[in-house]
Amino acid sequence: MNVTVEVVGEETHEVAVGDDGTYADLVKAVDLSPHEVSVLVDGRPVPEDQPVEVDRVKVLRLIKGG
Repeated sequence: MNVTVEVVGEETHEVAVGDDGTYADLVKAVDLSPHEVSVLVDGRPVPEDQPVEVDRVKVLRLIKGG
């Protein structure tokens, strides 16, 4: 399945994920750590170990360097 991953305030990526792919896999595919972000589906956070069941997610960075 192809999933659109929007990193809020940054870029949007198209990521291919297998049938057993998790939200953590999506985060890693866009070079972020699950420890520094929250994945949102329909505006609600989802656990990183859950299987991906949608074709569009938002990733909100909680920690940003500076």
